[in-house]
Amino acid sequence: MKAFIVDRYKKKGALRLGELPEPVLRDEDVLVEVHAAGLNPLDSKIRDGEFKLILPYRPPFILGHDVAGTVVRIGPKVRRFKPGDEVYARPRDGRIGTFAQLIAINEADVALKPKNLSMEEAASIPLVGLTAWQALVEQAGLREGQRVLIHAGSGGVGTIAIQLAKHLGATVATTTSTANVELVRSLGADVVIDYRSQDFEKALSGYDLALSSLDAGTLQKSLNVLKPGGRLISISGPPDVAFARAQGLSWLLQQVMRLLSFGIRRKSRRHRVSYSFLFMRADGEQLSRITSLIEAGTIRPVIDRVFPFEATNEALAFIETGRSKGKVVVKLK
Repeated sequence: MKAFIVDRYKKKGALRLGELPEPVLRDEDVLVEVHAAGLNPLDSKIRDGEFKLILPYRPPFILGHDVAGTVVRIGPKVRRFKPGDEVYARPRDGRIGTFAQLIAINEADVALKPKNLSMEEAASIPLVGLTAWQALVEQAGLREGQRVLIHAGSGGVGTIAIQLAKHLGATVATTTSTANVELVRSLGADVVIDYRSQDFEKALSGYDLALSSLDAGTLQKSLNVLKPGGRLISISGPPDVAFARAQGLSWLLQQVMRLLSFGIRRKSRRHRVSYSFLFMRADGEQLSRITSLIEAGTIRPVIDRVFPFEATNEALAFIETGRSKGKVVVKLK
């Protein structure tokens, strides 16, 4: 099968389009023929070697974390899917590889594709949808009447998180550039901060939750918009000890994470705010709940561009500009 392969870790290194054997199907796996694959900043970071301590993939390996396609074969213990099912997924860590014609995925990570989405639209959802769900629903328990600041509202996570937060009954503020103000408003944002002309730290106060995917400076400034007892969740780091334990990392790496997050945790305590790092995990059941919201029209995908599979390197370069709205997808079929 054709696949885009990381031969060695290298910053902005090109993936190699090559031929690899079909993936081995385990007892609880579904073999999916890939129709479309979503791209994420995580792909670039893994290729660059930024996550080698946490996710020690050994080159050569196939990159890619989002997939939509058709089940072509199932393992003997699979009960929820059958050949011919249209599905989507974010394969679990250690088993990524959606930039390929075929991928074997544990059935627990898979959900039926929303009936009202194309394959390309469906491929844009899993990683960002699960990130938004795990931040707002699972970690924060966001409730009706609460106020949430979602940074980078026009990005992949932001576009979904705004819609999910509105569904949960929250008042939503978001930051974005001038060009994307109308987009985030159309998704439901109540308060829009144009970061080119406004300072969110001065414009907002008394918020229950802030979700950040940006740099350390933005993370620290976000503390000032939160009320005592509020929550600060970051998907861009620094990772904390709770994350290290959940990942089963060694005692030494746990101490490294403790040091990396020491500054923001100390400042959070001074503000009487809790800080946590979220590294989303695969979860087919949660993805099925997101499917229900998509089919009900509560959440819609936002896609900037669809590239042909052969242009996967160009698609990665495009998302690395930081200017894409929503998601970027590559199409195989």
